[in-house]
Amino acid sequence: MKYLSFLRPDGQATIGRLDHAGDSIIELLKNNEPSDLKSALKDNTLGQLSEGKTYGLDEIRFLPLIPNPDKMLCVGLNYKSHREETGLGKGSVYPVIFTRFSNTLVAHGEPIILPAASSKLDYEGELALVISKAGRAISEEDAFDHIAGFSCFNDASVRDWQRHASQYTPGKNFPATGGFGPYLVTPDEIDDLQNQHVSTRLNNELVQDQPISDLIFPIPYLINYISTFTPLEPGDVIVTGTPGGVGAARTPPLWMKAGDTVEVNVGEIGTLINPVSAET
Repeated sequence: MKYLSFLRPDGQATIGRLDHAGDSIIELLKNNEPSDLKSALKDNTLGQLSEGKTYGLDEIRFLPLIPNPDKMLCVGLNYKSHREETGLGKGSVYPVIFTRFSNTLVAHGEPIILPAASSKLDYEGELALVISKAGRAISEEDAFDHIAGFSCFNDASVRDWQRHASQYTPGKNFPATGGFGPYLVTPDEIDDLQNQHVSTRLNNELVQDQPISDLIFPIPYLINYISTFTPLEPGDVIVTGTPGGVGAARTPPLWMKAGDTVEVNVGEIGTLINPVSAET
């Protein structure tokens, strides 16, 4: 299945699934009322929701996939190519973990915002996973039993603010810099997750492209490591890291600017597209 969060034509926030033809959305209701993905995952009712009205893709407006995660944990420097281009993290035996706030998220089709405080806005295409089942110190063997599905993420980074200190938080939490969506794709929809490529295009130019199999810290390890220091809950999001090719590592640097379009594709999981606009 491919699930999504969206606004109906009347402005009501709700959830749905993409139909098999891939050109319309079927709203999913709980007791004939709109629901949200985090609640449906927590209640374990996502597969039991009733079908409502069908909408064309041109009738709805996407929302960030999980608009209100309790926790969003991002992994830095998790591809060798990205470590090499930055010169950071070499020899590290543990992953770099930082957080994003839910109010930084932006939906498929909506603009990523270049903040007035900086001109150094960088792209970072990534695979995101959404937790379906709560757990603490989840074993690597059981990790995939706790995953609801996968999505695309653009961890757009304000590089000068990221580098103000050793902590990444400021550069990762400007408003409308975390592209997330369009769909939650359940694991049964993906033939071979490891061989899906994370790729990014800026104005149709390919700037990142690497298979998920190249992750330094693979998904089961990340779930075990993260759930050891914080309990994971349904609707929590883990963003697994970006490949090499980021704009900050290029000569000259390649920053996103107003008027650009950035696309993050993760194989069968889909393509997240965002224009770039300047803060007003």
